[in-house]
Amino acid sequence: MNEILETMGLSERIIARTNADDFSATIRTKPSIGTHMRPNVELVVGLRPDLILQMAGRKGVSEPLNALEQHGIPTALFRVETMDELYAMITRMGIITGASDQANNLVRSMQERVSRVQKKLGPHPIRPKVFFEVRYPNLLAAGQHSIVSEIISLAGGTNGVPQDKKLVRLSEEELLNMNPDVYVLQKGPMNPNPVLPKKRPHFRTLQAVKTDRVLVVDEHLFSRPGPETVTAIEMLAEYLHPGQ
Repeated sequence: MNEILETMGLSERIIARTNADDFSATIRTKPSIGTHMRPNVELVVGLRPDLILQMAGRKGVSEPLNALEQHGIPTALFRVETMDELYAMITRMGIITGASDQANNLVRSMQERVSRVQKKLGPHPIRPKVFFEVRYPNLLAAGQHSIVSEIISLAGGTNGVPQDKKLVRLSEEELLNMNPDVYVLQKGPMNPNPVLPKKRPHFRTLQAVKTDRVLVVDEHLFSRPGPETVTAIEMLAEYLHPGQ
């Protein structure tokens, strides 16, 4: 969310960040208050913020916010699983920070870029089946209720994981039965040193591996909703449909 504020030109209002907010030199200069799941409540209170913004995630993410609200600090919690929800969050952030013009301009710019991708793909693109690896081993995939699934769809693909969840645990047997056309694996805090699928014994039989349709992507771009989500759509669309 700090990335959104920075893109809106509000970086001077940011007084702290989480450990994961390291995407720009400006943000890295801000003091870290821990992780978004386990922030240092005393440190946050000591910084005397006027507002705390939090992205919903795993169960229990609201507990630190409840503790901070008891100190009289206003908080806002957002859940984003689609581009429309991302646009709505940015718009709302603009309202509560008094920067509606900047927020609206950002949303409009993002929407225009997504529209250009859709025009390039045409009305009925051939949609390859995509598997998105969140973490390995103990295979974890992006389900239908995730921003990643939206990225795949807008990039002209189909998420091969049918479960209506944000994150789905899969066995290797389930993955082999799915046999995706394209295998995307993220690299970042959740999957720091992923082994390429071609080096995993059972994965070599996958269609995506046999045809060398394996893409390693930045976790920050694909799994953290923000302005760069559009970059992820553009990147994946070019990979799935080169030359279009």
